[in-house]
Amino acid sequence: MKDDLRLSELYSRGIAPGEAEKILSWIDSAHQRNEPEKAWSRISSQILTPAHAFSLHAWLYEQCYGTDAGPAWLPSAEVVERANVTAAAKSLGLADYASLHRWSAELREAYWALAIERLGIRFSRSYAKIVDATEPTRPKWLIGAAMNIVESCFQAGDDKPAIIEGGQSASRTWTYGELKKLTARVAHGLAVRGVKPGDAVGVVMPMTPRSVAIYLGIIAAGAVVVSIADSFAAEEIATRLRLAGAKLAFTQDVVPWAAKQLPLYAKMVEAKAPATIVLAAGEKIAGAIRAGDFSFDNFLSTDDSFKPVPRSPQEPINILFSSGTTGEPKAIPWDHTVPIKCAADAHFHQDIHPGDVTCWPTNLGWMMGPWLIFATLINRATMALYAQAPTDAGFGRFVSEARVNMLGLVPSLVRAWRQSECMRGIDWSTIRAFSSSGECSNPADMLYLMHLAGYRPIIEYCGGTEIGGGYVSGTVVQPCIPATFTTAALGLDIVLLDDDRKPARKGEVFIVGPSIGLSTRLLNRDHDAIYFADAPLADDGTPLRKHGDELQKLRNGYYRVAGRSDDTMNLGGIKVGCAEIERVLNPLQGVQETAAIAVAPPGGGPSRLVIFVVPKAGDPITADALKPIFQQAIRAQLNPLFHVAEVRLIDSLPRTTSNKVMRRELRAKY
Repeated sequence: MKDDLRLSELYSRGIAPGEAEKILSWIDSAHQRNEPEKAWSRISSQILTPAHAFSLHAWLYEQCYGTDAGPAWLPSAEVVERANVTAAAKSLGLADYASLHRWSAELREAYWALAIERLGIRFSRSYAKIVDATEPTRPKWLIGAAMNIVESCFQAGDDKPAIIEGGQSASRTWTYGELKKLTARVAHGLAVRGVKPGDAVGVVMPMTPRSVAIYLGIIAAGAVVVSIADSFAAEEIATRLRLAGAKLAFTQDVVPWAAKQLPLYAKMVEAKAPATIVLAAGEKIAGAIRAGDFSFDNFLSTDDSFKPVPRSPQEPINILFSSGTTGEPKAIPWDHTVPIKCAADAHFHQDIHPGDVTCWPTNLGWMMGPWLIFATLINRATMALYAQAPTDAGFGRFVSEARVNMLGLVPSLVRAWRQSECMRGIDWSTIRAFSSSGECSNPADMLYLMHLAGYRPIIEYCGGTEIGGGYVSGTVVQPCIPATFTTAALGLDIVLLDDDRKPARKGEVFIVGPSIGLSTRLLNRDHDAIYFADAPLADDGTPLRKHGDELQKLRNGYYRVAGRSDDTMNLGGIKVGCAEIERVLNPLQGVQETAAIAVAPPGGGPSRLVIFVVPKAGDPITADALKPIFQQAIRAQLNPLFHVAEVRLIDSLPRTTSNKVMRRELRAKY
């Protein structure tokens, strides 16, 4: 009877007789031997294609594994042999990935020396020592060296493709030579305008080939990029320019988005930005510009040859911003060593090779924008940049036409694709790996993503701006279970501790340093107080580094993100502090006070923003009436990408004896 029902199910889903019986025999045989992954591997590689309805994929996956998630992808011998981690392990005489990670965590200096060698990092003067960890919370890297990381971004031949640009009209390919020349013209233009090494220069732009050249040109000149997401409201842009002390800024007149032209330069004017260089999204700048501002064409130098200014490895190259538990964002400097972390992670975890095409819809204001630049260019690969929203079939066709090999994304984007089915029928056969970051993944959504490319691994990648990359990740040499991580990132280690600071299978993440990429200072906060205060000690007596994520270690040794232990949240891949949202909402009419929390939907996945509200006494306001008011305020003052999922009225907020709001209790109540 059971077989009849299963056969009937397969027939109803378009599987022919004979083939259906074969599938069930594979499943039953694998179950008898307790090897469900073998049945799924055969079914996913020999039977299923992206043309089959995803519901069939999901049903067969469940038939193989039941309610326990299992590998949706297994690495072939060819994939393992080709992988960068395999080459590194062989060069050291190590047998497998586990041995490589253990070696990298135990011998940090040797690992980073190997990474620097494999990436071909260039120096004006070589380092005398990899690290000086005399101050355990503030180690210094590449002692005695002089360098400018931009030099390491142009190791591919001038005729090799650096960027594939699409989304506006026909795709255009920029060579490394063209990108290098525009970078040089930007660097010379900055010198002409009086920008000196160490000066801060704002970049508030979408991610385009020109903004990449601007970003690299600022660093080549020895100056510091202040990268700010173009989606921010004017007030937030002003805050970030002020915190970094920017003396000049780059922006675009408007941002084409779907059928709209979103104003950007107007926000810079409202933010009272310093002297601003304005790029035209079209043929010419839309509207007039302020006195003292000038067009990008008038700014550019005609000299397209430039030697990047050598700097100490500890000199900053980029100020990025990450939300904490107060209303003001943390200003985090990246120095010339952090891109080595970006590129090394991409080399070993995302397995990027020279000539590969990478694509990751992102922005220079978030760490994945700079990460993508260094991860791609230092590995001599090609970036595919799409100028429109990545939410429809146009983006899918661009990925296909650009022959993307590694596609990165945030999980909420996958959920949108799954709901609309906009990627159905698009050929993604060139993709070798996906990567997911920014928010919690939902297993069903990730299985859906894998099926779009005929099953390729998803490298789940979790870290932060203050890490310069990931602390937990995956690899292409380990089986991929949707929405899980397989390993701590190479070059560092992690421990999970419970509320009593005891080792636990589910607990708060503490990073075992040191590692290139880990921040050592903040411009506007006490760095050690945030990351090391009251932290327990590692076995060697050095303090562990607090991160704030909570992980669960599964029975199979893999990891799953369980949320945050502090008052920050990830919304659509953007980290924001609860206090930042509450600061915007508390002054609104009828509101006594608010508490913002992020909650995972049933089944897991991207967080939903829920606002608890204590209304003013006697005010008849309702939750339904407040929701659009809150949404508009957040859109205007913070970020239009943040979506209010629900508003709940409450008599009072739970507080500690020191009057701190207990958001964890609100999450539990929800």
